[in-house]
Amino acid sequence: MDGRIEVMRVGAIATVVLDRPEKLNALTKSMWRGLGEAIAALSRDDTLRCVILRGAGEKAFSPGNDIAEFATERANKAQAIDYGRVMHSTAKALAECRHPLLAQIHGICVGGGLEIAALCDLRICGESSRFGAPIKNLGLVMAYPEMVPIVRLVGADVALEILLEGRIFGALEAKEKRLVTRVVPDADVAAEALATAQRIADGAPLVARWHKKFARRLADPRPITEAELDECFDCFDTEDFRIGYAAFLAKTKPGFLGR
Repeated sequence: MDGRIEVMRVGAIATVVLDRPEKLNALTKSMWRGLGEAIAALSRDDTLRCVILRGAGEKAFSPGNDIAEFATERANKAQAIDYGRVMHSTAKALAECRHPLLAQIHGICVGGGLEIAALCDLRICGESSRFGAPIKNLGLVMAYPEMVPIVRLVGADVALEILLEGRIFGALEAKEKRLVTRVVPDADVAAEALATAQRIADGAPLVARWHKKFARRLADPRPITEAELDECFDCFDTEDFRIGYAAFLAKTKPGFLGR
């Protein structure tokens, strides 16, 4: 089976599932394309406040690309370039998603799966989760667009350690390397991810989008412009600020509207 990308939604939280459990959610070209399309569509939805990204089942987030597909889709450089365009377009959609992205990681998260998780804002995994990028054993390199999120998280030296050694390592080492945000007991991963998503969704959505934008901008070494600094104070003219301020004084839970 080619697998599919399933999108479910409850309230302001959407869950995107890499749905190919019989292959541990190994990614096909069509799944890469479907993931990018799903994330782009969700990013345009102003009523959404958080996106959970996970693999189907609890054995794997994803082990990366389906090697069996290489014979027909990545057998030479020309095919690989075409395949890469699909992957990199999806990586761009994930990187540019306006809503907070939360990776819910069960089990295996390696190769392309690790690249996807690294593009999320938060990554919660179980104690038995496994990570790595052993693509050296296939004679393959990780292209620039695929390396960017990993280098951003762990630095160039640790990224090279991961790629040059090709080791598969555990959750605690992944946490030490800053590849994951939080490690919890395996049985608690789904509940912790949902609770985290709900905390995000309870906040002011415009503020979450601004914080994502500002964090990305701070990765750029150019000085902050006056116009960019001015944008930091746009929140004071939002209805959500008035709602939040009034709720704080009244000691009640704010009901933000996203405007």
